[in-house]
Amino acid sequence: MDAKIGAIDTCKPANNDMGSLPTTNTVTIHTPIIPFNSPDSTLGRHLARRLVQVGVTDVFGVPGDFNLTLLDHLIAEPGLKFIGCCNELNAGYAADGYARARGVGACVVTFTVGGLSVLNAVAGAYSENLPLICIVGGPNSNDYGTNRILHHTIGLPDFSQELRCFQTVTCYQAVVNNLEDAHELIDTAISTALKESKPVYISIGCNLPGIPHPTFSREPVPFCLSPRLSNQMGLEAAVEAAAEFLNKAVKPVVVGGPKLRVAKASEAFVELADASGYAVAVMPSAKGLVPEHHPHFIGTYWGAVSTAFCAEIVESADAYLFAGPIFNDYSSVGYSLLLKKEKAIIVQPDRVTIANGPAFGCVLMKDFLAALAKRLKHNPTAYENYRRIYVPEGHPLKCEAKEALRVNVLFEHIQRMLSGDTAVIAETGDSWFNCQKLKLPEGCGYEFQMQYGSIGWSVGATLGYAQAAREKRVIAFIGDGSFQVTAQDISTMLRCGQRTIIFLINNGGYTIEVEIHDGPYNVIKNWNYTGLVDAIHNGEGKCWTTKVHCEEELVEAIETATEAKIDCLCFIEVIVHKDDTSKELLEWGSRVSAANSRPPNPQ
Repeated sequence: MDAKIGAIDTCKPANNDMGSLPTTNTVTIHTPIIPFNSPDSTLGRHLARRLVQVGVTDVFGVPGDFNLTLLDHLIAEPGLKFIGCCNELNAGYAADGYARARGVGACVVTFTVGGLSVLNAVAGAYSENLPLICIVGGPNSNDYGTNRILHHTIGLPDFSQELRCFQTVTCYQAVVNNLEDAHELIDTAISTALKESKPVYISIGCNLPGIPHPTFSREPVPFCLSPRLSNQMGLEAAVEAAAEFLNKAVKPVVVGGPKLRVAKASEAFVELADASGYAVAVMPSAKGLVPEHHPHFIGTYWGAVSTAFCAEIVESADAYLFAGPIFNDYSSVGYSLLLKKEKAIIVQPDRVTIANGPAFGCVLMKDFLAALAKRLKHNPTAYENYRRIYVPEGHPLKCEAKEALRVNVLFEHIQRMLSGDTAVIAETGDSWFNCQKLKLPEGCGYEFQMQYGSIGWSVGATLGYAQAAREKRVIAFIGDGSFQVTAQDISTMLRCGQRTIIFLINNGGYTIEVEIHDGPYNVIKNWNYTGLVDAIHNGEGKCWTTKVHCEEELVEAIETATEAKIDCLCFIEVIVHKDDTSKELLEWGSRVSAANSRPPNPQ
């Protein structure tokens, strides 16, 4: 790590050890020392200050009897705001969205009933390599080991169920049951989340946050995280081998993957693209991590559902470099990518593999890409081939007056709404495919959760992202089925004064599931979604809703949302036919269905 997150300073280490623990004795503090046993020298105050130091100014959560005293100390911190959510799952999703925009997020819940509710969101953040600090108000420290049975548990005197659940979806767990080691446990948890770019779990006994202790008597010293370093010999060997491999290729390409984020290598990737002249593509889950205004950008590589002419160029290349890819059944369209290992260089955050070998460990992606950029011959052949075969996109058929709105017409208008002052949040479902085709202007944010694919994620994530990136107007696309899972926290968006535009795509069910495997379970009860949001609004805050059925109504709604109601949360329910899906979803669904239904191998 060599960039600041919030107030975290990153210092050169005294040695070359990779992943060494953060050092804190190199930073001079100029704030007054708090006297021993001062009412302010408490665990709760220390945790609050630590959150603010690392860049968390909003913490999402739900109060419960085990975390109430802790919440008192969090809200007493001038730089920290507690945002109460309607449920713990949405609080976790909000911390996820916040981490995407801010670099780190946090949520606070109560023991077990809250912890197990937020667990799904934490698992999603783990899959997407997001530093998320999950704080749980735990039982009174005196109750551990007493053979007592407590409420909010499963009725056993062993209170470790929640901890055991979190051990599989967090990179560090701290159970704070005494004040002597609380300082160390909290600091280690937060610094580990930042170093590993993964969620961590902190449980704090409900009787501890307000008790003064000498270990908290000083202002918390800002973290100084030792940066990870590449093995220099390995880096040079990897660059030499990769340069030789790529320089002898006729039409090489480079493809950005989702792990560019955790490797903090987007700038180095662009540096490589500029120097090489290669055609540049992104995997679907990396959309937004690579600038689409790059002169050699050719679109999203997603196998059979790639943007037009992109797959043809990537799969016909005689060499391709993938930076930070994840090849799962979704990104590979049911394992149907036409790629060959012997043509590929796979660059992971700390490892490089060239074709069928060799492989080089302890080589950081950003160092490798930056060094490789200086060794490659300029070769625009693949991009020139793309320009030869490229045919400009057509436009959807013009709508007749008052004709039922089509999804392709909707997204033609959405494209015109985007700017560097906006960010797109795409919910799991057909919004994946329709939003993937949007061309992002410079500075336009883009987020979706492809690896975990939890429906309903986008409501909480929109709340968190919008709270972290107040300068951007978030435009969210949510299907009706997904919205029914997490709709309540529209309420929290209104309380926070957010001005997001939500497009609710109402097509009567779980359309993405229909295209994988249809059945009566994919049909849901239709709601009056605008009526629901009006009821949640209840005259408190700024909110505007409308329902559109045709292009004329859509144009009017967008004009109102972007002009007269620019300072409001705008909820636009779009009524479309249940079979109106992108052609990409139809193709993708059939291939994923085939992969899911493979018969067992002979035993």
